[in-house]
Amino acid sequence: MLDTFPLTRPNTPLLDLIDTPDKLRTLSLEQLTQLADEVRLWLLYSTAQTGGHFGAGLGVVELTLALHHCLNTPDDFLVWDVGHQCYPHKILTGRKDAMLSMRQAQGLAPFPKPDESPYDAFGTGHSSTSISAALGAALAFRLKGLSHKAVAVIGDGAMTAGMAFEALNHAAHTQADLLVILNDNDMSISRNEGGLATYLANNLKNKTDGQTTAALFEALAFEYTGPIDGHNLPDLIANLDRVLAAKGPQFLHVITRKGKGYAPAEADPVGFHAISKIDPLTPPKKPTPSPKFCNIFGHWLCEKAATDTRIVAITPAMREGSDLVHFSELYPDRYFDVAIAEQHAVTLAAGLAIKGMKPVVAIYSTFLQRAYDQVIHDVAIQKLNVVFAVDRAGLVGEDGATHAGNFDLAFMRTLPNMTLLTPANEAELVQALEFSHQQSGPVAVRYPRGTPETWGQAVETPAYPTPYVAYQGSEAIALLNFGPLLARAQAVAEALNITIFDMRCVKPLHTDMLTDICRQYPTLITLEDHSLAGGAGSAISEFLHTHRMCNRLVCLGIPDEWIEHATREEQLEACGLSIEQMRARILNLINE
Repeated sequence: MLDTFPLTRPNTPLLDLIDTPDKLRTLSLEQLTQLADEVRLWLLYSTAQTGGHFGAGLGVVELTLALHHCLNTPDDFLVWDVGHQCYPHKILTGRKDAMLSMRQAQGLAPFPKPDESPYDAFGTGHSSTSISAALGAALAFRLKGLSHKAVAVIGDGAMTAGMAFEALNHAAHTQADLLVILNDNDMSISRNEGGLATYLANNLKNKTDGQTTAALFEALAFEYTGPIDGHNLPDLIANLDRVLAAKGPQFLHVITRKGKGYAPAEADPVGFHAISKIDPLTPPKKPTPSPKFCNIFGHWLCEKAATDTRIVAITPAMREGSDLVHFSELYPDRYFDVAIAEQHAVTLAAGLAIKGMKPVVAIYSTFLQRAYDQVIHDVAIQKLNVVFAVDRAGLVGEDGATHAGNFDLAFMRTLPNMTLLTPANEAELVQALEFSHQQSGPVAVRYPRGTPETWGQAVETPAYPTPYVAYQGSEAIALLNFGPLLARAQAVAEALNITIFDMRCVKPLHTDMLTDICRQYPTLITLEDHSLAGGAGSAISEFLHTHRMCNRLVCLGIPDEWIEHATREEQLEACGLSIEQMRARILNLINE
C-alpha cells in the first residue's frame, strides 16, 4: 500500500517491456500481479507530474489488465464509460511515457480519444454512453459476419442515467453478443445517490442468494455473473473468458475500490478523484484571496435560501463541483442530488416551479446539453421560473473539448421566454442571480470555471441587466463585452483608447441602448467566451440586420472548431483572445 506519490521516475522493469497489449497476453498470473503493482506506481508518478483523474484508474488496474489479456484489442471493441478510469488503459496501450504529457497542449487527452490511439475504441467524457456504443459495435460486427467482441465498462454512478437502461433494454431486444461490465465502487465523483445505488449496495453486494443478485439484470434478459472481486486477477480472467465465450447479452458485476493501492485515496475517494500537478521544486501556492465563480454562487444560494423558503437546489451529481456542499448541509430537505440524470433534473425543477417553488438547477454547461429537450418542452414553453446556474461555461482548460461549455448561448438563445445573463465578475454574478430570482420565467446565468479576472476599480453600475460603460475611450470603436473576459478587454481598451460596454445580457438585448451605441460608434467589436456561431456576436449581427444598421462588426470568440485540451490561457490564445492578439487586431481596425 502506497501513501505518497513517487516524485522521481519509478523502477518498472516489467511495464517497460509492455508497449502493446499483445505482450501482456503472454504473461503468467504472477507476472500480471507484478505488472499491476507497476502500473499503479506509474499512474501515481505520471499523475503527480501532470495532474488529472487517478482515483478511478487506481481502482480498475486489475480489470484493465484482465480485459486486455482476454480480449484481442484493438480488433475487439472496448469502451470505457466517462473515461475517468482510462489512465491504466492508456499506460498499457503504448502511451506509458506519453502519460507525462497528459492534459497539456499537444499531449495526451484526459479521456479516451480515437484520434489518439486505435485502442481508444470510442470517445467518451460524458457519462452513460458506453452501453449504447458497445451495442452499436456488436450489431455492426454481427451484420458484417465478424466474431469480434464488444465490451462496455460502466460505473455504478453512470448506471443511474436513463440512457444506460435504454441501451440495456434495446440489447435485450436484439440479443446481440454484448458484454456489459459494471465497475461497482459505490462512487461517481462523490457518493452515489438514488434508489439504484441503494439496490446495488444492499442487494447485490451483501446477499448470497444468486436469484436476488441477478434479478434486476436478468429481468432485462442479460445473463448475470457476480459480484466478483475486481482486484482478484485469476477470478477476473476466468470469468471474463467464460462470459466472452457466451452468446447473447452478458452482464459481469465487478466490485472495486476507488483509489485502490494508495492509502489517502482509499480513505478519501471524493477528495482524491483528481489532483493538481505536484511540483516538489515549487513551494505550495498560497490560497487565492478571490473565490471561484462557483463559490460565489454557492454562498449566494445559501444566503438567499435563508430568507426564501421556496428556494430548492438541484444538481445532477455535481455537489462538490457546483459548491452545493454547504447548502446540502444547511437545507437537506431542499437539496436534491438526482445522480447522473440531467434530463430528470430539469423536469424535476419544472414540476417544483409549476407548484410555486423557486428551483435552481446547478449544472455544468456541457452537461446541460444533455437536457435540451427538457429545457425547451418542460421549462421554456411553460414559461416557468427555473434558474439555471450554468457553471463551467466557455473554455475549461485541461479537460478539453468534451467538457468545454462553448454552446449554451447558441442552444438557448433561440428559445422564446428565455433570459440569458453573462456576468463578468463577482459583483455581477451576485446581481445576475438576484435578478434571476425575481423573474417569472426561465433564466440562465452562465459563468466560467475558476476565479473571476480582476479588472480594476469599482464601477457604479445601473440596475441589472442594463449595459454600462466600463471604460470610456475617444476612438470611434465600441467593444461590447459579454461575460468574464472583461479584464482583458479593459487592458486592450486602455492601450488603444476605445470604449467598452459591458452588455451583461445576451437575451433580451437592451435594444434602446444598443441603438444609441450603433449611432455613436461606426465600428462594433463583440467579445465572448463562447462559440462565435450562434453566440452573442451572432445576436448583435441579427440586431444590425433587423434594424438596418450599417455598422462594421467584428466578432471575437471561439471559432468553429474543437479546442483541444491545454491551459485555459493557451486555449484563449488559440482562439485569438489573448490581450496582445486582441490589441493587434483592433489596432489594425483603427489603422484601416
